[in-house]
Amino acid sequence: MNAWNIVILAAVICVALKTVGYIVPERAFSHPTVARIASLLTVALLSALIAVQTFGAGQSIQIDARLPAVLVAGVLYALKVPFVVVVIAAAAVAALIRAVT
Repeated sequence: MNAWNIVILAAVICVALKTVGYIVPERAFSHPTVARIASLLTVALLSALIAVQTFGAGQSIQIDARLPAVLVAGVLYALKVPFVVVVIAAAAVAALIRAVT
């Protein structure tokens, strides 16, 4: 199976999942337990993505300039600083640390 077959297969799977989402009745998602699990699952997946992108380096864990940048972004976001400023500040922190080391 070459790369194009994999891309086409992934696209077909995505369309199928999207279609299933439209077919499932809305009352299936209105149950309180399902709604709570869906909201918690979203937070868990986003947290996992942030952790992997911050600490991951191939198959190992690596602590570098990304960690302080994410910490600065988290503090600024908690202080309700505009998102664009948060991104610029985090990028500046990472750039300064990488320039110094």
